[in-house]
Amino acid sequence: MDSEALKKYSALHPKPAGLTLQYGTAGFRSKAEQLDHVMFRMGLLAVLRSKAVVSTIGIMVTASHNPEEDNGVKLVDPLGEMLHPSWEEYATQLANAEERELQKIITEICQKAAVNQHEDASVFVGRDTRPSSKKLSQSVIDGISVLGGQYHDYGLVTTPQLHYMVCCRNTQGQYGKATLEGYYKKLSTAFTELIKQVNACSGEGQRQLKIDCANGIGALKLSEMEPYFPKEVLIHLYNDGTKEKLNHLCGADFVKVHQKPPRGLDMKPNERCCSFDGDADRIVYYYKDATGHFHLIDGDKIATLISIFLKELLAKVGQTLKMAVVQTAYANGSSTRYLEETLKVPVHCVKTGVKHLHHKAQEFDVGVYFEANGHGTVLFSKAAETKIRQLAKEEKDDEKREAAKVLENMIDLINQTVGDAVSDMLVIEAILALKGLTVQQWDALYTDLPNRLLKVQVADRRVIETTDAERRAVTPPGLQEKIDALVRKYKLSRAFVRPSGTEDVVRVYAEADTQENTDALAHEVSLAVYHLAGGKGAPPQ
Repeated sequence: MDSEALKKYSALHPKPAGLTLQYGTAGFRSKAEQLDHVMFRMGLLAVLRSKAVVSTIGIMVTASHNPEEDNGVKLVDPLGEMLHPSWEEYATQLANAEERELQKIITEICQKAAVNQHEDASVFVGRDTRPSSKKLSQSVIDGISVLGGQYHDYGLVTTPQLHYMVCCRNTQGQYGKATLEGYYKKLSTAFTELIKQVNACSGEGQRQLKIDCANGIGALKLSEMEPYFPKEVLIHLYNDGTKEKLNHLCGADFVKVHQKPPRGLDMKPNERCCSFDGDADRIVYYYKDATGHFHLIDGDKIATLISIFLKELLAKVGQTLKMAVVQTAYANGSSTRYLEETLKVPVHCVKTGVKHLHHKAQEFDVGVYFEANGHGTVLFSKAAETKIRQLAKEEKDDEKREAAKVLENMIDLINQTVGDAVSDMLVIEAILALKGLTVQQWDALYTDLPNRLLKVQVADRRVIETTDAERRAVTPPGLQEKIDALVRKYKLSRAFVRPSGTEDVVRVYAEADTQENTDALAHEVSLAVYHLAGGKGAPPQ
């Protein structure tokens, strides 16, 4: 390691005094002007990680659904998954180190993580469309270069596209070709194969979909991909970034939180619409009914649709493959009930955060996971994938072989590395077409229970500790008993509290049979948190 070069370059990317950041599920996020030193240092870290695992590592410059003036950075591990938790700690140490300690901390990381300095390092870099992203990704490249790493700059890509590239590279092309064209071809070929059957049997005309691209990277990449789509599919892009600000009054997060359509998209009754978030790794669907009432179809209902479809196919191929759905405590109670009782699919609940969902989903032959916010995917075990591909080729029974072929195309259409709005959208469109479902019929599978999410300010969020996938509070004493007593007052009700990962607030979630009861329960639980967990300011109103 050339310590003089490190010193020189590090001085060009100085750390603002007194700034401390934490690497979380979403990597680092902050105001863009505070991140130059972080980007440089994550370039350094990616080289160390690459040497440690002797594989290509990805770095994505994005702040996803945050406002345009923010930015962020996250690292991608060899198979396209999120950075290993033990390295999150190194990322935080490196980002917060004073300049004179940089060399020492790098040496410490190399010792702790058994990094062989003589290994080659390779890093893939991508960025979103924020005004600050180009300059910040250059800082990443400075960091990679200073430690002698090789890099490939993909420029403007969606977050899931970068995850895909990293996985392709490290599987020596088994997962696909590590180019944008490779990505477009793999997905569009699988999609075209799937909807061939529909057009053959129903003679149905064009399928139209309106897409709100959050004024982000999704619009750019969908336009590039459009020539690859079969002619039966007509997509209309809105909020394409030519006029308005990224994520401003639009995008999946806005639609989910505010339960209303995005600005800049005019909806006619019963038209299928969907929204991506800023870096295109989340998607939600919605429509307006004949009376003008807005209906949101969130991640829970997306997971349910996919589960119905896959369960039917698995039954047809007649294999004993184990399928399960993974949710968090925020999943609507109606979705859990429908999956378990009507579909008879096992449901597992894990702590909030994509990495927990992904990890649990890997335990099954087919693991479906979605957060209510629209981030999710499906994972197929190596054994399941091999079996399905073999049946698609060799099975003598026509019906079984055809079902296996549909499953095989599904495997190719799904981005198994991470939630991917483009891939998820094509999966949903294919299933709706193959099952002949309208958006209203999909929505009518079950009715969401009324729910309410509130925040309570506290002096110290650490006083609340939870268990049972964050559904029960262990501390402070007496709080869980109080919540249990409140929940008993209402029908079909549940409530839980969990500390925020980033600020001194406690999040309160409640569900009940009516909105009125839900709001009352949420308020009463908030008051309990305020009084028993050291509330700050005025009591919740």
